[in-house]
Amino acid sequence: MSEREQAMTFEEAKERIAALRAEIEHHTYLYYALDAPEISDAAYDSLLRDLKALEGAFPELDRDDSPTKRVGGYVERQFSPVHHAHRMYSLDNAMDEAELINWMEGIEELYGHLPALCCELKIDGSSIALTYTRGLLTQAATRGDGTTGEDVMANMMGVRDVPKALERSSLEQVADPDVPLELRGEVYMPKSSFEALNLEAEAEGKKPFANPRNAAAGSLRQKDATVTAKRDLATFMYSISDNRALWVKGQWELLEWLKGAGFSVNPDVQLCTTREEVLSFCTACLEKREKLPYEIDGVVVKVNDFALQDTAGFTSRAPKWAIAFKFPPEEKTTRLLGITVQVGRTGALTPVAELEPVAVAGSVVARATLHNEDEVHRKDVRIGDTVIVRKAGDVIPEVLGPVISLRPDDALPWEAPTVCPSCGMPVVREEGESQLRCVSIDCPAQAAERLLHWVSRDAMDIDGMGKEIIGRLVEVGRLSDVADFYSLTEPELASLTTGRVNKEGAAITLGHTVAEKLAAAIDASRTRGFSRVLCGLGIRHIGKNMAAEIAETYPSMDALMEASEEELQQIDGIGERAAASIWAFLRTPDNVSVLERLQAAGVAMAVQARPGQAKPQSLEGLTFVLTGTLTDLRLSRDEAADALKAYGAKVSSSVSKKTSFVVVGDNPGSKYDKAVKLGVPVLDEGQLAAVIDTGQPPVL
Repeated sequence: MSEREQAMTFEEAKERIAALRAEIEHHTYLYYALDAPEISDAAYDSLLRDLKALEGAFPELDRDDSPTKRVGGYVERQFSPVHHAHRMYSLDNAMDEAELINWMEGIEELYGHLPALCCELKIDGSSIALTYTRGLLTQAATRGDGTTGEDVMANMMGVRDVPKALERSSLEQVADPDVPLELRGEVYMPKSSFEALNLEAEAEGKKPFANPRNAAAGSLRQKDATVTAKRDLATFMYSISDNRALWVKGQWELLEWLKGAGFSVNPDVQLCTTREEVLSFCTACLEKREKLPYEIDGVVVKVNDFALQDTAGFTSRAPKWAIAFKFPPEEKTTRLLGITVQVGRTGALTPVAELEPVAVAGSVVARATLHNEDEVHRKDVRIGDTVIVRKAGDVIPEVLGPVISLRPDDALPWEAPTVCPSCGMPVVREEGESQLRCVSIDCPAQAAERLLHWVSRDAMDIDGMGKEIIGRLVEVGRLSDVADFYSLTEPELASLTTGRVNKEGAAITLGHTVAEKLAAAIDASRTRGFSRVLCGLGIRHIGKNMAAEIAETYPSMDALMEASEEELQQIDGIGERAAASIWAFLRTPDNVSVLERLQAAGVAMAVQARPGQAKPQSLEGLTFVLTGTLTDLRLSRDEAADALKAYGAKVSSSVSKKTSFVVVGDNPGSKYDKAVKLGVPVLDEGQLAAVIDTGQPPVL
């Protein structure tokens, strides 16, 4: 435990853990659901490590649904869900040689010797699971959340190197022909295809993809399979969901079998028996990284022997017998032309480096965030400097610092603005924060960001209502706050000009088809649910998960507005700062006016059962805690929790003496031990299924 963690009080840790979980959830959604990450892999891993350390220091705040125990990913509603035969895990990362050596030392200690390790390139693409029944391709799914993926069978049929049937000779090594084989690998986009795709996008005035990984993931998850077929995707296959399904003894043999079965298998693989051989392989791969026709971001090192893999087992999110050694990001130099300031929806002022365009890790970089005033001064970057730029995690442009020897004589230190660049009001810097902030409620920049947040997928999910349309509605005076969305009509949306003109010079409008879809999406958002409303309001420190916790405790806006700051702090995950933020938001007259207009517009301001799905509240007064993976029930924990709540039960994330029942799935965490210690009744999946089917408390 660090000195900082030791000095933390329980309440400080509670607040920090809640903030970390909300931040990680936000970036997980951006990465997996939108293919649009805002931070680097290294920064994301750092957040996870901070959270894991705090959960270890304060075990009573640990939760089984914490991001530290989950496989990253999301399942979008536009695809049918697919339950994987066996869970698709993530990989733990080694960010440098020291961490890789430390992992190999742990493996050696576990087995009493260093077993053979199979080293493979880590392809920077999107995970895929292909299922073959009696040799024929019958299913294709994304990784999703590890348990449930998305059905992308139609899209994968257009990927040329995916065999629709396995080679007959390979079937001789299948243990049971009647049992479907789920084989796993990576879908990627070659560098040349990525460059061509972005050139096409720029020619059409569309936003280019950040890197080949995003392009591959976005192409794989197209609604129109013909678009996917045109995107020139390819695959490398490398694993099987159940190693007992084949007569092979290890990873090296599996790769040979995959090649024989007709799959594309990456040729850069080596069986190593010493640490030195592993490190040498990693170094060699790093050196030829730029020459490869596809992107890689590291090397995956696996214990080769399947029997030894089974002995090591898994953590809640990754195998113990494998690790990903991550390569350092590519670095380039360019000139810093200026520093501009962006204003976010919460009023945070973020300095942005305006750069002379430079090609880094597959795309051209012209802008990079400098995070905050302290970071600018710490790095001592000045306008006119030659600066070192990299794509952290090969995704997010980042300025490392200046090349001092090339600094021009007239380069002066940057001075942060004293007024907001959007509204001209004075900015403040709150105690304990590194961010300058505009606190004016009339700030146009904040209004635009708040409107975009309201329509986002985590909030009200108004599909099609993007930045450009919102910008035009603000310009013409039809949007100033979120309640204004619900007074928009289909005719006025249809006649809204886009700011562009056709060949004849006439203004282009949205038109009837787009307007009809937007109007339907706005109408559908009225019934998204109370927790979505709370998330969409953009209250500081309140993300998707915390909004759900609040709605569970205070199931209506009226009830929430009556709660005191002290009562709000009793909600699981809500600390002092978050409680103060909620309380202040709900007592700001302008905000209350918006809430009243939302309610008048028919937006759900209370938790309600869906029409036709009202159930007897037979479990009212009972509190359930779910821990582990629900494999037999074929439900996610969220789905099982919703089923229990429909009968009036409360589902908590922590075990206490007040807990009625703890439901235990596969790989339960510390909550099972705590339940046994406190004498709380424990249910298995079969007993939970009976409760969900009948709505009656279990008979023990």
